[in-house]
Amino acid sequence: MNETVDQLLAGPPLGASEGELVDWITRLEEVKCVAEAVQAEAAVRLDEATRVRQAEAGVPARKLGEGVASQIALARRVSPAKGAKLLGLAKILLTEMPHTFTLMKAGLFSQWQATILARETACLALEDRRVIDYQLCALGSDGEPPAVVTMGLRQLENAAEKLAITLDQESVVARAANAEKDRRVSGRPAPDTMTWLGALLPVKDGVAVFAALDQAAKAAQAAGDERTRGQVMADTLVDRITGRSTTGAKPRVEVKVV
Repeated sequence: MNETVDQLLAGPPLGASEGELVDWITRLEEVKCVAEAVQAEAAVRLDEATRVRQAEAGVPARKLGEGVASQIALARRVSPAKGAKLLGLAKILLTEMPHTFTLMKAGLFSQWQATILARETACLALEDRRVIDYQLCALGSDGEPPAVVTMGLRQLENAAEKLAITLDQESVVARAANAEKDRRVSGRPAPDTMTWLGALLPVKDGVAVFAALDQAAKAAQAAGDERTRGQVMADTLVDRITGRSTTGAKPRVEVKVV
């Protein structure tokens, strides 16, 4: 396929074969990867230009760069927090992980794949991060893409983690210990008067909770319960946390008028 970007975005021609449609999707994915790389490059240049302008205007050093993340968030139609993360990733790619950035620029690596590598190497020293960047993402002597471009996301995460442990086991262990401090429960609204309830837990605790709910669901279905597995697990979670039965008791509701 030698179509230009404009031709690709116009969509495949009518009557295209299955193989041609797959090729079209593949090429569009490559364009997306390149676009994300260029966006990262533009974000870094925007940050640099803003800092220069602010410094010339007498802005204190601690405030240089303020507002850049918000501009990126607005341009990319994401939240300010997400904009800050994208700017941070862009700086890492261009200054610390050049081989990963090269793969993105070639359309072989997505922003999410790059995020995984940046996340798994965040606890390492700069030198070690660059070693992993080279070992996993450097092109071959003949320009052949590395094996990492064909890895699944879990494979990519495991490969980076193994190398990180080899290079600096203490940092990886310390990172795991610090991660446990971030355990928490969160909730957010869902459509149709529902809500998403989530928990960030150490893996042993998360697996234990899920296994207990799964066991309760299997026992209920074996006893002839007509609810689905997911429904039983959700109801069991509510029962055990609140101490009430979702099958009979109604939730207590208080209306306070001021």
